[in-house]
Amino acid sequence: MSAENIKDKKDSDLEKAFIEKKKKLREFRFGIAGSKIKNVKEARNVRKDVARILTEARHRA
Repeated sequence: MSAENIKDKKDSDLEKAFIEKKKKLREFRFGIAGSKIKNVKEARNVRKDVARILTEARHRA
């Protein structure tokens, strides 16, 4: 998810994306604990997406 895509979304869509990314990050952490996940760099991308979403939400407020 790029910064340009985030800027084009509505507030409700940003909230949905935030919830989705947080859920994905939580599932990722449990997958790591259970040794199910092979791509450990995926968490970095998800955390960056969450930060982008929160940054855009703060700029709008």
